[in-house]
Amino acid sequence: MTLHWADSRLEVHRYVVGPVDNNVFVIRCTETGDAVLIDAANEHEMLLEVCQTLGVRKVLETHGHWDHIQAVPAIRDAGYEVGITAADANMLPSYDFVIEDESVIEVGQLRIHTHLTPGHTPGSMAYSIEGAPLVFSGDTLFPGGPGATQFEEGDFATIMESLENRFFRVFDADTVVLPGHGLDTTIGKESPHLDEWAARGW
Repeated sequence: MTLHWADSRLEVHRYVVGPVDNNVFVIRCTETGDAVLIDAANEHEMLLEVCQTLGVRKVLETHGHWDHIQAVPAIRDAGYEVGITAADANMLPSYDFVIEDESVIEVGQLRIHTHLTPGHTPGSMAYSIEGAPLVFSGDTLFPGGPGATQFEEGDFATIMESLENRFFRVFDADTVVLPGHGLDTTIGKESPHLDEWAARGW
């Protein structure tokens, strides 16, 4: 079963793909059947079937790292639009639109809010759904700490600022965090550890 979370308005489906077990999420409006896919990471043939089955209209990328974008060319060739932030756009082989901070993307009757969360990459983006206790964090927030920053264009101080100001001060404690890899967590489980993460430096 791919159904990961649901209420009366929406479904979230989760798929784990590729050599580093990327999470791919589909957010679907149950009233209209319209959906978006978060991160065209890998296994494009399977993801294309998912897009057709679940009514995906477009793809929203959380960031431009290689493991989150492997299926982008095939997805675009099949006619689906792919969006990425301007700061990460040069990491993709191709894309269709730029995703802005603090904007709203309508999916059927659902409203998806965008939250720029730099640090893992300059253009990392998180997504929340209006009226639902969910945030899709990409590789910015995981159970146990922030995403990695020890590579080109990663910055630990910046990701820590994103966690404090764009996650922990914005979302309620019971908000479910759906990361780019691994299991879910909640804001309430992670926020008390911010100073601990700052002290350890990763």
